[in-house]
Amino acid sequence: MSELVLLEWQAAAHGRIALVTLNRPERHNSLVPELLAQLLAHLQAVAGAADARAVVLQAAGRSFSTGGDALGFIEHADNVEAYARHVVGLLNETILALWDLPVPSVAAVQGIVTGGSLGLILATDLTLLAHNVTLAPYYSDIGPSPDGGWTTLLPLVIGRKRAAEALLLNRPLTASEAVDWGVANHIVPAEQVQAEALQLAQAIAAKKPGSIARTRRLLALDQDQVAAGLAAELDHFVAHIGTAEALDGFRDFVAALRARRREEAAQ
Repeated sequence: MSELVLLEWQAAAHGRIALVTLNRPERHNSLVPELLAQLLAHLQAVAGAADARAVVLQAAGRSFSTGGDALGFIEHADNVEAYARHVVGLLNETILALWDLPVPSVAAVQGIVTGGSLGLILATDLTLLAHNVTLAPYYSDIGPSPDGGWTTLLPLVIGRKRAAEALLLNRPLTASEAVDWGVANHIVPAEQVQAEALQLAQAIAAKKPGSIARTRRLLALDQDQVAAGLAAELDHFVAHIGTAEALDGFRDFVAALRARRREEAAQ
C-alpha cells in the first residue's frame, strides 16, 4: 500500500512534534478508505507516544483536501451503501481520534477544502489558513447528504443560520470569514502556512504539558454529543447515497471535471 499519509517527527521542547501529512496531491488529497485508515493509524501512534507534545496536520500539494473522492462512489455503485458506510465511518473515527488526542493539534490548510474534509479541520485545536483557502460543502449542488461534521460541528462554531446558508446554498466560506467566524485562527501566506503551523506547535510544546492537557480537557466539547451527531450524519449519508439524485450527481460532477481538464490541456 502506498503512503497516502506520512508521519514524521520533529524535536521540540520536552519531547517531539508529529507532522502528519495527507499525501495524495494528484487527487487533491480526496478521502478514500486507504487514506483514512492510514491517517487513523498515525493518529493512534501519536496518541500512544509518551514524548509527543503536539501534532501538525498538513497536506501535500495545492489543496488540503477535497473531501470524499467522487470517483470512489461511482466505482462502488453496485454496493455504494456499504462503501459509504465504510468511508464515512472511517472519517468519523478519524475526527473523533483527533478530538481525543492527548496533545494539542494544529492544522495547516491551503487551497480548496470541500465536503467531509472540513471535519479534520474542525477537530483540531488551532488552524492556520493560507490566504487562498475556500471552505465549501458542495452537497446541495452534487447530491449527497452532509458528512464530516458540517451539521454536527460547524453550527457549534459559526451558528445554525450561517451553517444553514453555507449548506443550503453551497456558499463557500472565504479564509477571512473562517477566521472572523471562529473556524480558524489566522491567515498566513500560502508558502508559509506549514512552517508557521510548526512554529505554533513548537511554542505549545514549550509550555507546561500538564496545564495544556487540563486546559484542552476543559475546552473540549462533549464527545458523546459529537459522536452521536456524526453517527446521525453517517446514517443519513448512507440512506441517501444510493438514490439517483446522489449517484447521478457524482457522475455529472466527475464528467464535468474531466471535460474541464480536457479543455485546460488543449489550451
